[in-house]
Amino acid sequence: MTATDTPAGFTLSTTPLAGDELAAYLASEPVNPAGLPTGYEHGNRLTPEGTTVDPVLVEIVEGTLASVEMEVETAIARTSRSPMIRDAHDFRAGIHDRQLRKLTGRSYSALVHPIVRDFPLETMRDGDVFFHNDVYESEGGIGHLPDLCVTVPVFHRGEVVCFVQAFGHHDDIGGAAPGSMPSGATSVHEEGLAVPPIRLWDAGVPNRAALRIMTRNSRMPESLAADLDAECSACLMGARRLAELFGRYGRADVEAAFDTILDNTTEVYRREILSKIPDGQYVWEDYAEHDGVAEPQLHTQRITLTKTSTGGPGDGPRLIIDFTGTAAQAAGPINHCGDYVGGNFLKKWLAPILRNLAATPERMGELDVNEGVVPLIEMRFPEKGTLLTPVYPAPTNARTFVILRLLGVLAGVVAKAVEGRMPADQETIRYTGVYGTDFDGKPYLMREVLGGGSGGRYYADGEDTIHVVPDSRNLPTEFTESRFPFLVERLGLAVDSGGPGRHRGGLGYEKHIRMLRDGHFMSIADRSILACWGVKGGKAGKPFQVTIDPGGPSEREVDALADAEPIRAGEVVRIRTTGGGGWGDPLERPLDEVERDLRWGKVSFAGARNDYGVVATGTKEDPRIDAAASAELREQRRREAGDVPFFDRGPGYARLNPDGASAADVDWL
Repeated sequence: MTATDTPAGFTLSTTPLAGDELAAYLASEPVNPAGLPTGYEHGNRLTPEGTTVDPVLVEIVEGTLASVEMEVETAIARTSRSPMIRDAHDFRAGIHDRQLRKLTGRSYSALVHPIVRDFPLETMRDGDVFFHNDVYESEGGIGHLPDLCVTVPVFHRGEVVCFVQAFGHHDDIGGAAPGSMPSGATSVHEEGLAVPPIRLWDAGVPNRAALRIMTRNSRMPESLAADLDAECSACLMGARRLAELFGRYGRADVEAAFDTILDNTTEVYRREILSKIPDGQYVWEDYAEHDGVAEPQLHTQRITLTKTSTGGPGDGPRLIIDFTGTAAQAAGPINHCGDYVGGNFLKKWLAPILRNLAATPERMGELDVNEGVVPLIEMRFPEKGTLLTPVYPAPTNARTFVILRLLGVLAGVVAKAVEGRMPADQETIRYTGVYGTDFDGKPYLMREVLGGGSGGRYYADGEDTIHVVPDSRNLPTEFTESRFPFLVERLGLAVDSGGPGRHRGGLGYEKHIRMLRDGHFMSIADRSILACWGVKGGKAGKPFQVTIDPGGPSEREVDALADAEPIRAGEVVRIRTTGGGGWGDPLERPLDEVERDLRWGKVSFAGARNDYGVVATGTKEDPRIDAAASAELREQRRREAGDVPFFDRGPGYARLNPDGASAADVDWL
C-alpha cells in the first residue's frame, strides 16, 4: 500500500485496500458523529417491514407528490418578485414525511430536522408556517444566509403526517455587502440577518413583527416581502393538496406507499448503481482556490471512498465517504456546515453524481434522488474546524466553492474505481451582478447566477451553459434592460472554453454588459485559477474570467471574489464562465467532429490546431480540414506527450502548488 501525506498531516491510502487492512478500516468508528441533536426520532419507516400496498396506488401517490412539488414551484415562480427567485429560478421545493424523509426526487431541498427539533409535532397547528435561515441551526440544510426556508406541516385528522418545504436564494438579507455575500467576510455576523427556526405564521396568522424585522434588514425590502409571501402561500397550497391525498386514500395506505417509494429507490441504487463500483478503497482530492481573505492557495477537499458488498440495508452493498484530509476551515466565507444529521443533506446533494453509472443516459434521467439513497451511504467527517466542519461563527456565504467541488471530488474518486466511466469536471454556478442607482436615483441590485459547461462524458460531449440548480436560467435580456441601467450587448458561447478531449467539455457563457450609469460590479466565483479538470486523457477547460473595458484604455481584470469593483458609464463588463473538462485524448477526436465545432463556432481555427492537432483552413462557414497534415501533426504530438496523469488540472494548479508540480500524487492511477 502506498501513501501520501495530506496538507492536514493525515496519511491515507491511494490504492485500493483489501483483506485485513480493509476490514480494520471498516471496523473503525466514524469520527465526529454530527451536529445538533434533532429532538425527534427520525429516519425510520412509517409501516412495519413487509407491509404491502397496491402498486397502482404507489404510482398514484408518487405522481401526486411530483405534481404537488411542481405546482408549489410554479406558484412561487409566478407570484414572487425578485429576479433571483422569479426569473433565475434559484429555489427548490420538497416534500418530506413525518419521519423527516425526503419523498420527492425531482430536486434537492433543505431539511425539516431543525423545525421539529425546536417545535414538537404535537405543538403544530393547521396553518402554521415555520421559517429559518440560520446556517448553524439548520442541521446542514441551509448553506448560507440568503437561502431562506419556509416549512408547512400537513395535517390529517388533527395530526401531522408530512411537510411541504421551499427554500431559495434571495436578493438581500442584510450584511456588509449588497446581496448578503461579502467576499471578505471573516464572521457569519457580517453576512446578514440569521433567523433560527421560528413560527412565522401561527394557525394562519402571519407574524407581522418578524416579517418587519426581516424586511427592515434587507436592502430590497419589497422584493423580500413579496418572495416570502409567495413561498408561504405556495407551501400552504401544497399542504392542502397533500391533505386531500390522505383524505382520499387514508393514512395507512398513503404511508405504506411512502415506504414503498423509498424502498424502491434504495433497491434500484443498490442493484443498478452500487454494483458498478468494485469493492475497495479509492482516494482523490480537489481544491478551492481562494477564500476572499488569504492569498490564493489550495484549500483541499478529499474523499476516501470505500465500497463493500455488505454492511448496507439488508446486508447489501454500501458506500463510505470519508472526508478526512479536508483542509482547515478558511478565514473567508468558503466553509460549509456539512457535519449534521450524519451528513444527511450532503448525501442527497452528492448522490446525483452516482447516477452517471446507470446503464444508459436514458436510464440515468429516470433515477430520482430521495431519502432512499441515504441508508446506502455512510459519511465520516473530520474533527471540528475544517472546511466541512466549521466552528461558529465561521463565515459561509461562498460555501458553493466547497459543495460544488465535492460533486467533482466524488465524480473523480468514482472515476478511479470504474476506469474513467464518469464525466469530467464542471463548475456551473457563480454569482455576478451590478448595483448602484438608476436614472430615477433609486437603488437597484441585479444578481445573476450564470452557468457554465458540463464535463465531457465517455459517450458524448458535455453540455453548454448549464446550471447545477434544476430549471435555473440566466436573466432575460428584455427584463434586465427594462429594469436596470445597462445594455446586454452580447450573450453567447465562450469559444474554445470547453476542455479538449475525445469528447469535448461543454462551453461556458460569454456575456457583455455596457453600463449606462456609474455603478459597481460584484462577483462570487471560483475556478478563476484552477480549471475544470479533464479525465482519461481529456484536458482541463478554460477558467472563469471577468474583464472591464476589454480593448479600451481602462482594460483590467477583476478578481473572481469582488464586492464593489467600480464601473464607469460607457464601460463594458465581459464575463466568461467556465468550460467543462474534456474526456479522453483530444487527438482521438474524429476530424468531422472538429470540423463541426469549427462550423458551429465552438472551436476556433487556432484551437483546432493547438488543442486537437487538426490543420484547418477556410472560413467558419466553410472550414476545410487537411487530413494528411492533421495526421502528421497528431503523430508528432503523441511522440512528444509522454506519460500523462489520469486527471488534467490545467496550468493553474502548478501556479498554486507550493512544489510547482502540475499534478497531485492522487491524479495517477
